Formats: sequence, C-alpha cells, structure tokens
Amino acid sequence: MKVLHVFKTYPPDTFGGIERVIHGIIRFGRAFGIDGEVFTVSPSPEPAEIDFDSVRVFRARQDAFVASTGLSLSAFRRFRDRVSQADVIHYHFPWPFMDLLHLAHGRGRPAIVTYHSDIVRQSGLLALYRPLMMRFLALQSAIVATSPNYIETSPVLRQFPLVTEVVPIGIDADPDSIDAALRTSFAVRLPPRFFLFVGVLRYYKGVSFLIEAARQSGLPIVLVGDGEERAAIERAGLPNLHMVGAVGDAEKAVLLDLCCGFIFPSHLRSEAFGVALLEAARAGRPMISCAIGTGTSYVNIDGETGITVPPADPMALASAMTRLWHDGELAARMGRTARERFEALFRAETMAKSYASIYRRVSKSG
Repeated sequence: MKVLHVFKTYPPDTFGGIERVIHGIIRFGRAFGIDGEVFTVSPSPEPAEIDFDSVRVFRARQDAFVASTGLSLSAFRRFRDRVSQADVIHYHFPWPFMDLLHLAHGRGRPAIVTYHSDIVRQSGLLALYRPLMMRFLALQSAIVATSPNYIETSPVLRQFPLVTEVVPIGIDADPDSIDAALRTSFAVRLPPRFFLFVGVLRYYKGVSFLIEAARQSGLPIVLVGDGEERAAIERAGLPNLHMVGAVGDAEKAVLLDLCCGFIFPSHLRSEAFGVALLEAARAGRPMISCAIGTGTSYVNIDGETGITVPPADPMALASAMTRLWHDGELAARMGRTARERFEALFRAETMAKSYASIYRRVSKSG
C-alpha cells in the first residue's frame, strides 16, 4: 500500500518534531507493508525528487512564506500527480496550504490527517482561516490526535468526535549504544549531577521560567539546543546553567545517561506533545513538565513517571527539582515507571502498526 505524507517542510530543509514523526511512520511502517513517501514545498527544490535516509521526497518550489505557511503555485500540479499514485493521503496539520491542495485534488480519495497542534501563535489569522480549516477536517476519513489529553482540550477536535482517534507518537526502542569517549568528555566538563533540558529554544519552551527556577533552586541544569531564547540564558549569567548548544543523537544519548532528571518547562499549547520527553522516558529518567492540557501530561504522569507543575511557575519548577534532587529513591522509582510506560505505549513500531491499520480501514471505506 502506498501512502503519501503531506507537510509544509521536510529534510534536508528542516528536521523538527513533526518531520521526525513522519520519518518514523514511514520507516517502521515498511514492516507492515506500507510504502510511504513525502510531498512538501521547498525554497530550493532542486532536484525536485530526492531520497532522504531511504525516504522518497517530492518537492515543489515555495513561492512565498506567510504566517509560517509556505505557498506554491507549482505544488497543485505536482500534488495532483503524486495523489494519482497513492492509495491513501496522510496530511499533517497544521499547514493551511495543504487544505487548498486537498480541495483541489484530494477530494474523493481516502485521506487522514494527524492533528499535531492547534493553531496558537497566529490566533489573529485563525478567524479568516477557520472556514477552510473546518471544511478540510470534515472531509477526512479519520482525524488522529497524538494523545487523549489533546482531544479533551482542543476546541477544534471536540467538534469531530466520530472520526477522531488517538495514536501516540513513538520513537526507536533504544538509541545507539553509549559512546564511552563522549561520556568521559562530558563527565569531565559538566557537574557530577545535573538536570537536563533538551529542545529548540523557542518562545513556548518556558526558558524564562527555567532561568528563574535555576536561580531559586541553585541546582545545576544542562541545556541542549539552540534558538531565539539562547540570548536570555546567556544574559542571565547563572553559574549553575550550563549551555551545551545543539548536539547530535550520540551526544544527546550520553547526556540523558548522565543526568539525574529531565526538565521540560514548556508553558504554552504550542508544545503539543514533546518528543524530548519520550527520549527521557526511554532513558529511564524522571521528568518535570508543565500541565498545559497537551500530550506532555500524557507522557509524564504526575506522581508516577515524574512531576507536573502549573505552567509559567518558576517556584513550582524549583520545588519539583529540589524534591527529585534530594529523594533519590523517588527519582529512581519514577524513572523505572517512565521506561515501563515508554515500552507499553511509545515505541515506533506500535505507532506504525496503528497507522497501518487505519490506512487499510480508510482505503477500503474510500
């Protein structure tokens, strides 16, 4: 069965959270007889067809980029050509331009959408987009949310109860083996115990609250990632904040192995799931996250796999860190439970199997 994934970006241009999910669905879906490929737009689409890590990617030229939305005239023709070869179309929301692609050339074909996130930052434009969005969603054979929490709290998803279901995001069961030389290198440079943060330093990651929690607790925090909020961390000048910057998967695996706990202070619904939390759970580390009504509180169950705190509350973050720091038995128990929950719910094979079942169901009904 051939499935066409549709999203606004894809490697080599970007490799963010949604792109990683798409890549995982395709890679692990092959074991279930699913042949996946990707349709996207790119500012530099030469060549127009590429292989990225054994995934076929079809690209149209991006003519404009408005409100985080890539637009392309040539995409309509190229999308029509790819749709004609697909058994199922799999859209990844949000990308308003793909709604137009579907209305032009996707109607009448089996199609599903993974609803990764509500539109949060462009709320002013949402009123203009809403009629198109609702029409697009109403035409889907299935709408997939990544957690039951998101269905409960999304005003959009609550309007489609009959076609909405949950498939949690999954990742590889185990990363590459820990590099001993890297481990020694980090162990020399970093404190013997520390909390770890991993993520692109965007506006919704709660960086300012993390800085204040570090100031209040005095506990060491290692930060992995880069982005617009890095300057605020550097300006804070706190000796217990250790900025590592962007790293590869091997380095990240080592840091997760070294840390005593994982802190994830995202405070806005733009953080719809938090794949970094899955990596922490896989590593068996207790987690601290904010209760924002999204998948973060599905991965991290308060009192079981870690601690959840109110959003934008540095005092609560500092208190949670202090509790785990001084109660090693509690931290170890939460870490073990996190790993067990990962094995039960968040393996990539489980995610791919669920999608394969949905593809087969909608292809028959279509």
